Amino acid sequence: MDFKNDGIKKETWKEKVKQLVETKNFQTIVICIIVLNGLIIIGETYLIGNQFLLVLDNIIVWVFVIELLLKLYGLGFKRFFSFKWNIFDFIIVLGSLIFYTTPFVSVMRLLRVLRLLRMIPAVPALRKIVDALMKSVPALTGILGLSFLIFSIYAIIGTTYFSEVLPNEFFGSFHASLFTLMQVVTFESWASQVARPVMSEIPWAWVYFVSFIIIGALVILNLVVAVILSYLGQEDDSDQKEQFERLNKENQDIKREIQELKQLILNRENKSRD
Repeated sequence: MDFKNDGIKKETWKEKVKQLVETKNFQTIVICIIVLNGLIIIGETYLIGNQFLLVLDNIIVWVFVIELLLKLYGLGFKRFFSFKWNIFDFIIVLGSLIFYTTPFVSVMRLLRVLRLLRMIPAVPALRKIVDALMKSVPALTGILGLSFLIFSIYAIIGTTYFSEVLPNEFFGSFHASLFTLMQVVTFESWASQVARPVMSEIPWAWVYFVSFIIIGALVILNLVVAVILSYLGQEDDSDQKEQFERLNKENQDIKREIQELKQLILNRENKSRD
């Protein structure tokens, strides 16, 4: 009998921990700690070697460890690792713990910065955007391949015709031309620094730059944005579908319970008549 009571107590504690880690207040506290961790990292760039900031940083590491242990206990190993964002959190926290006393300062600083990425799984809006980006990668490969092809064609043309007009750093080689085209497509001083000097020597060069901007900046970049937005829309549709299915299931459960209550009432009425 005592063993059964112990089992019930353990199960009760597990349920309480599960409810705790799934509450909004718990998630809010975790987000605040991550933000505090970011502020500490920023402060360490101004106050290098400050002992107070280092102590706070070490405390936050162990707070993250306790949070992870609570989730593992409350959700269970199988359910915890069934979510990819939980695996991401586990790797970040485990890496911070492994390199807690590492002599490699650069590795420790990198892990401190990577801990800020825990903000992504902690905030649903950020998690939704990253999920959409990851799902859109296969669709973006074709656009990226087309982009590389167009950039390569224009880089070869630029190297062939403009290498003697501008210094070598602009169109002197294939890779230099690629970098220059990246400058043009981002509209960073492309007219005064690149296009106009070339057009003053080669009048037809305006066709080269205008066509590249239309294709590279206006068409391809908008295609990338359109693909990502379409996957964001799919995330919204999937969330609505899940919500509808959950509501439908709850509705079916309510209907079944009502039918059971009706049947129970009828049975009692029949017994009372008999």
